[in-house]
Amino acid sequence: MNDFDQQAIVKTAEQLCRQRSIRFTEQRRQVLKIIAAAAAPLGAYEILDQIRLMVPGAAPPTVYRALEFLQHHGLIHKLETLHAYVACSHPGDPHTSQFLICFDCGKVKELDDVGISSSVKHAATASGFQPKERLVEVSGTCEKCQIKSLESKDT
Repeated sequence: MNDFDQQAIVKTAEQLCRQRSIRFTEQRRQVLKIIAAAAAPLGAYEILDQIRLMVPGAAPPTVYRALEFLQHHGLIHKLETLHAYVACSHPGDPHTSQFLICFDCGKVKELDDVGISSSVKHAATASGFQPKERLVEVSGTCEKCQIKSLESKDT
């Protein structure tokens, strides 16, 4: 993400926390900034390494508490297949997201397709299953990497 996106994400988080009367501490802000600035999803220890550049004695529980807070309030998403985190593309709006994960470049695209959510809910209910979370992750190759792969084959 670029600086503008990172700033917009943090500003939105600040506004949402104010509206909800919840504390947006400096540690939470720093963790969100790190995630929002990343070109690809980050694991907890990658985030901790970056936090330690600012706060040398930072411990894992500090990062895990911030991640839990940010995830609970819909500011970030955890990608289960990668055990990594990405900033939410539209925090504050109730939604069930789907993620397209490129294993070549590491980029992730968040979708909010009501049809997919509806289909998953319907199929689960029809099977007698009560879903708690409907997280859909699709791994593959993004358009940019597909083109790059085709170009390298041509040469």
